[in-house]
Amino acid sequence: MNKVIIITGASSGFGKATAERLAKRGHTVYGICRREMSHPTIHYMQADIRDKEHIRQIVNTIYEKEKHIDVLINNAGMGIGGSLELATTEEIQVQMGTNFMGCVNMCQEVLPYMRRQCSGKIINLSSIGGIMGLPYQGYYSASKFAIEGFSEALSAEVKGFGISVSMVEPGDFATNFTSSRKNSQATLDDPDYGPIFKRSLGLIEKEENGGLKPDVLAQRIEKIVDARHPRLRYVVANFEQWLSVALKRFIPGNWFVDILISYYKSKP
Repeated sequence: MNKVIIITGASSGFGKATAERLAKRGHTVYGICRREMSHPTIHYMQADIRDKEHIRQIVNTIYEKEKHIDVLINNAGMGIGGSLELATTEEIQVQMGTNFMGCVNMCQEVLPYMRRQCSGKIINLSSIGGIMGLPYQGYYSASKFAIEGFSEALSAEVKGFGISVSMVEPGDFATNFTSSRKNSQATLDDPDYGPIFKRSLGLIEKEENGGLKPDVLAQRIEKIVDARHPRLRYVVANFEQWLSVALKRFIPGNWFVDILISYYKSKP
């Protein structure tokens, strides 16, 4: 059955792979991204998801044309690396504004239409960084932790209207997320944090560049779109990262922090 699907961050990486896969299945896919794009089977619309008024206009335009909106996939996101202590107010606002408030804006504009039709699916891209606080990616983790709490609460609020909410929690993937990460210059220049950050960043980038391919995640999202009763959470990661998520549930918090310090080489 053809579905009308909106996906943010659809110009590259997870978003592009997912949009192409769903469009190939015959779904009507609207891709929202910040740069101008064109595609024979994807309806691209240029917008900044932090701009609530513009998002409202776009969602209204889609609904007026299609008369229903079946799936919202909140994929748009970015990362800022660096010390939590030295991050600027602007860096924090950009990180939280894009990853968290962008998701909130999209949900708030789509939900009235889904409630009216008594059906719909919302799929929010979280991260294993939304399950554990990653050193030197702390505000990225904070934005994904926020999505976790928001999505769980939202699921409880809208399930009675026939709307499901799911989170996808990816591990390391080989996408342009690595090359587009913005790194704190203050952290790089700091005599205490700088050397540790550079060492940790080298490990992070190596793991990401050797990670899974975006289509692996796109296939999982496709299955969620098709599912009659989707789960709340889906971890999509290699075995080692999946195991770390499971381990976090059972060991004391201080022990897990020590594991993170050792893994990310974040000790002075």
